[in-house]
Amino acid sequence: MENKRKVVSIISCLAFVMLLAGCTTSANHSSTDENGTKIRKVKVAFDQSSKPISYIDENGNPTGYDVEVMKLVDKLLPEYEFEYVGTTSDDLLLGVEQGKFQVGVKNAFWTEERTKKFIYPKEFLGLSSTGLVLKKENKEIKSLEDFASAGYTLAPIAANNAQYTVIDEYNQSHPDNKIKLKAGETFSVDVVQWVNEGRVDGGVMIEGPFKKQVEEKNGPYHHLVNDVVYNEFAVIKTWPLFNKKEQEFADAYDQAIKQLQEKKETNELSKKFYGRDLFEVLDQAKK
Repeated sequence: MENKRKVVSIISCLAFVMLLAGCTTSANHSSTDENGTKIRKVKVAFDQSSKPISYIDENGNPTGYDVEVMKLVDKLLPEYEFEYVGTTSDDLLLGVEQGKFQVGVKNAFWTEERTKKFIYPKEFLGLSSTGLVLKKENKEIKSLEDFASAGYTLAPIAANNAQYTVIDEYNQSHPDNKIKLKAGETFSVDVVQWVNEGRVDGGVMIEGPFKKQVEEKNGPYHHLVNDVVYNEFAVIKTWPLFNKKEQEFADAYDQAIKQLQEKKETNELSKKFYGRDLFEVLDQAKK
């Protein structure tokens, strides 16, 4: 009987310790500064392999257009402290939806489907040049209409990739001149390689990664710089994706990003990471 009481006592103590540990962990999500202002710690997920949009630099630090804009947002929000978590595109989407991360940045486009899972703030984060990668002999293809009319094949795009939605929306508005759209099994394929190998006639790609992969001298496909081309067909707004319970956080972001846009700090970051001020064509940008 005495042994049983000891076991019960030990279990109770362990439970109490675990309870305290849980409370301590929860408390670590917030702190106060020297003025007594409460600071909430939030996790900002980013796609760590999407240079120059978001990536890990040679020193192991998170950077890229999306990340650097969020760092400026953080400076304007003293009530928040941002922790940057590098991950994959798929994990980011799932993690933000489930609340593992409070917000995620990944050059995300607006889609109706995503509004069911995430909060889109009122203010966009940046702009993204979207285009077709083609063999140089097909450089006369300048638009989705041209591509469809030529009967060309397109590299597969995962159905949960917003680029799929871009092509799908084009097909819906051009029922007599559709692009053959195939859903891929992975979030993205190696578009440059697929086009170069002749597996497809073209593929949808963001300008920034194309420049890093093909145009820069140290890019993995720089040897193809005279063989493939990038033809822009749209400039699209990009957004941070907030967890559905983070409306207050999203509202705070809106106030901060408006200040940055008014001071043209986002313009400067666009020039730094993309080599051009995409805000100059904002009036042409799609949602």
